[in-house]
Amino acid sequence: MDQDSYCTAEGELLEAVSRITTFSTTSLSDEEQNQPRAGISCQMRRENPEKEDLQDSSTSLSSNSSMTTKELQEYWRNEKRQCRQVKLLFEIPSTRIVEHHFSKYVMYKIIILQTGSFDSNKSVIERRYSDFEKLHRNLLEDFSEEMEDVTFPKKTLTGNFTEEIISERKLAFKDYLRLLYSMKYIRKSKKFIDFLTRPELQEAYGCLRGGQYTKALEILLGVIGLQERLMRGNPVSIVPTLCAIVVCHKDLENPASAFEYGEKALSCLRVHTSHRYYIPLLDTMITLAYELGKDFLSLQEKLEEWKAKKDPIRVFTLKELAVREYVQ
Repeated sequence: MDQDSYCTAEGELLEAVSRITTFSTTSLSDEEQNQPRAGISCQMRRENPEKEDLQDSSTSLSSNSSMTTKELQEYWRNEKRQCRQVKLLFEIPSTRIVEHHFSKYVMYKIIILQTGSFDSNKSVIERRYSDFEKLHRNLLEDFSEEMEDVTFPKKTLTGNFTEEIISERKLAFKDYLRLLYSMKYIRKSKKFIDFLTRPELQEAYGCLRGGQYTKALEILLGVIGLQERLMRGNPVSIVPTLCAIVVCHKDLENPASAFEYGEKALSCLRVHTSHRYYIPLLDTMITLAYELGKDFLSLQEKLEEWKAKKDPIRVFTLKELAVREYVQ
């Protein structure tokens, strides 16, 4: 292509891009102009939620300044119970009836997904009616006000295994979990998190203690993703699970994967060097780094620095700590 042809082609390309940009801007502007006022209000709320909430709160308080004490208490109770934006989605697509010895019950399959984007890391758990019932009783003990208007599917004397009752409960439990998660204090509570993770963790650690590292690892990898979502504000709480994964990978002779999860655990303990897992984890990471040909001197320095500050004490190995978790 000669110089003139090249310049001509380049000019046409720039002109086309300009037309597309102008069209896009105009279309967007027209669309924004035609938006309902409510839509614009929602957009402003998303852009500056704190300011909007403060204005709403001030307006509500000023307009309700003549409330009686009882009315004010009810107002603040509703404010406390106000639902937040849901970040996890709970689905109950199927069930199965289990007959074990002389007992018979329904297991509900719960799929937990992150909303707002495609989630390839979905978590799948199973719970029965009695598990939900226990959760409800436990939450009523700590969150009586928040749970005041939360309904729970009642037991029936007959028909518990009919398709109609099971379908109704599937929908009821789905809404129940969604509502619980929408309330900040409940979704961060240990009792709610235990309901979603503890049975699988107990099984995983049981497998680990029995030397079934492959099965333990499979379960732990399924749980850690859910724990990370549920405990974003408290990363230290997922350290035991991360370290159990390190132990499994190490015993299965997957040092690279063990080192990867060990780094995640160490990052959670950056400012928590007194944590019981810190030194055993450092010691394991030094061994793994040496085996993989990675820099272990910085890890060694951290270990020596800690030892210089602390009195000599009996320190368990990472595996010894792991097998002690969830011992009933």
